[in-house]
Amino acid sequence: MRQIEIFDITSPCIGVCQSGPTGYCLGCYRSRDERLHWIKLPQDVQSKIVKACVMRKKRAALSKLPKAQKVTNPQQISWLDEEQDP
Repeated sequence: MRQIEIFDITSPCIGVCQSGPTGYCLGCYRSRDERLHWIKLPQDVQSKIVKACVMRKKRAALSKLPKAQKVTNPQQISWLDEEQDP
């Protein structure tokens, strides 16, 4: 089922229009085609692009971290568990 958007989805452009090594914009993380056809795309597609841009930005930030800081399998802490003394 298609969700109806009440408000227009604004462009994620932040005015840093440079293509990075992966081909995505270094400012908004959209591809060239996504930037070029933004106005003509339906809102549901625009919404998917915005979500994809968020993920691309997170991946780019993670790739810049040193390997020692990257967490591959984080453990979830439960605040409900009782503290155990060592």
